[in-house]
Amino acid sequence: MTDRNLERAALRGEPSYVWRAGQERRLRMILAGADGRESGVILDDGCGVGEYMTRFAEHTSQIYGLEFDPDHVSSASKLGNKVVQGAGERLPFRSETFDLVLSHEVLEHVENDRATLEEIVRVLRAPKPGSLGGGRLILFVPNRGYPFETHGIYLRGRYHFGNIPLVNYLPRRFRDRLAPHVRVYTHGDLERLFHGLPIKIVHTTRIFGAYDNIIARWPRVGKLLRTLLQAMEATPLRVFGLSHFWVIERI
Repeated sequence: MTDRNLERAALRGEPSYVWRAGQERRLRMILAGADGRESGVILDDGCGVGEYMTRFAEHTSQIYGLEFDPDHVSSASKLGNKVVQGAGERLPFRSETFDLVLSHEVLEHVENDRATLEEIVRVLRAPKPGSLGGGRLILFVPNRGYPFETHGIYLRGRYHFGNIPLVNYLPRRFRDRLAPHVRVYTHGDLERLFHGLPIKIVHTTRIFGAYDNIIARWPRVGKLLRTLLQAMEATPLRVFGLSHFWVIERI
């Protein structure tokens, strides 16, 4: 990857190009959190190249994607997906359109995360008599408690790719100088972002990754690492997890 492409990936994030154990596990979490809404109208807000949209097609034909990067829009559209180019702060959809919205590791990259959440809540269906309840948002975002900054850092004006240890434990003003291109969130940060919106919090937790890249290189070590870390999700040590996983419902 060229320096220019690395910086673009740092600013906008990189989507899932290959479907592996990590994506499959997250899909199961998404479907559990959807609680039946996966058969309705779905928006993948920041759909990348459309990998999750392809899996949603097993449950419904009413799937839409929004993606900022024009190259990713093109790739996702070639798979037959209905994808529009745009920004999360200005969704080109009517209010109360969607039963389910997925925001998968996207919020940390947008220009205005509060405005993006306001837009998501706007397009979620409000609850109606006899329905399952309101539309739901399935949200994955980076956890500030994770010991590594996975999006790299900027040092002396130059971008350095890789998993950089302990950056997210620095005071915010120093951390944001090293990683101005991406946010990380505490539980409290997310509560403040949602404050005042017509939603209820259905479920929150923190999860570790699937470490598919490590398993591909060192299968035994990688699988052991994955087993140990994912077991920690059932303990207080989940505060060190890679990502927050939130299920939010419109009220």
